[in-house]
Amino acid sequence: DVFEQPQHVGHKKIEFHISTEIPAVLQRNSEKEEKNGKRVYLYATTEELNNTGFGRIFPAPSSNDKMETEEEEDEIPSEFISRKDLEKNRLSREEMEKYSVFKNYEPGDPNCRIYVKNLAKQVQEKDLKFIFGRYVDFQSEVERNMFDIRLMKEGRMKGQAFIGLPNEKAAAKALKEANGYVLFEKPMVVQFARSARPKQDANEGKRKK
Repeated sequence: DVFEQPQHVGHKKIEFHISTEIPAVLQRNSEKEEKNGKRVYLYATTEELNNTGFGRIFPAPSSNDKMETEEEEDEIPSEFISRKDLEKNRLSREEMEKYSVFKNYEPGDPNCRIYVKNLAKQVQEKDLKFIFGRYVDFQSEVERNMFDIRLMKEGRMKGQAFIGLPNEKAAAKALKEANGYVLFEKPMVVQFARSARPKQDANEGKRKK
């Protein structure tokens, strides 16, 4: 009997069930114990819990942050640039004003084709696909076919590119997020392409020029 006793004692299991209601329970207990002269001890315990942030066990913002992260991950495949990287390497409006290429900048008339200039000489089509591919749903054959990159590497048009996107909304988003993005130490100037109008609107295009 003497040797068996410690075995039963040694295998006791202690469990703690924590919930956000604990501070309220302690508060009620403290009111009961106040009559017995133990008020200081219990209030100190409640204060300690508050100081350690007991009520922040389930913070609401973290779940929102997680949802935003998941949304960001679901939005574009990993082989394209993330929104965070775009914002991090993009010039602010104040910084753009210091560059002559942004002087008299006009985005142009919205359409599904964008014009990019001030590209560094080492820029390749894959670099532009890495940036602008995020605005294309590659699961859709239609969008995939509409995505078109034409990078000019020679002559007067060198350092410029025309990029066809699936729709006007995608092009507007690309212009807003990529204009001023620094690629190979040169900020890109992104505008709506003027030559994207159908042939029947050619006369109107000439008037604008």
